[in-house]
Amino acid sequence: PPHTGRRPVAAENEYMQSTMRHMGAATLAAMAFALPPSAAAQPAGIDPQATKLVKASTDFLASQKRFSVETRNSLEVVLTSGQKIQFDHVARLSVQRPNKLRADRVGDLVDQAFYFDGKSLTIFNPGEKYYATVAAPGTLQEMLDFARTRLDIVAPAGDLIYGNAYDILMTDVTQGFVVGKAVVEGVRCDHLAFRAPHVDWQIWIQEGKEPLPRKLVITTRDQANAPQFSVVVTKWNLRPTFTPQTFSFRAPSGAKQVEFMPLAKR
Repeated sequence: PPHTGRRPVAAENEYMQSTMRHMGAATLAAMAFALPPSAAAQPAGIDPQATKLVKASTDFLASQKRFSVETRNSLEVVLTSGQKIQFDHVARLSVQRPNKLRADRVGDLVDQAFYFDGKSLTIFNPGEKYYATVAAPGTLQEMLDFARTRLDIVAPAGDLIYGNAYDILMTDVTQGFVVGKAVVEGVRCDHLAFRAPHVDWQIWIQEGKEPLPRKLVITTRDQANAPQFSVVVTKWNLRPTFTPQTFSFRAPSGAKQVEFMPLAKR
């Protein structure tokens, strides 16, 4: 083959493996030394400081009458071979309490808009121009429960929208601790880690008077190879401007209406 100025692939791989063998022990030791003590060995039980930070964050968000948030999200899928494949999407969520919600998601596996105007819930797929609308209960919490239990639909960031988000997040948690300080998207945060019977989850909460969640990672431990779902907040707006059209769906020309498929009775 033409000379490219690089080592042949086999020789390059051998060189890299040799380098890693020589560097491995020292590098791992340096990494372990750099980790905070709380991250090197997980404490038993639940650290009250960790739950205090989560409670302050969820209470603060519950007190916001309106807000919008933009996120970058990654979902891991495990193939039958055991290999992990990652899919990404971005989302924008607009909330006006007590009864308005709009969520738009675009990415590898999803192109969808979610509307709730206080009376009806609509899901719209712009690419295929299909939409479905159903009457829904009148508050955010009632609508979220209805969508999950009757339609098997989970709204983006739904758990954090509930007024009792703290209770939902802490359900069945057996361990929790403060990992340390971190920086997410240029914002200094407290990094917390929790464990429940089937999942591990981490949350990064902004320091200061506005303790907003900035990152969330959920690891599913009861599935092979423990796939993860992660959310990174790229923008919070606690003073957004909404119009009635923000939350109301109007079918575009050529859109086709379909019906939601109800969950089978168990």
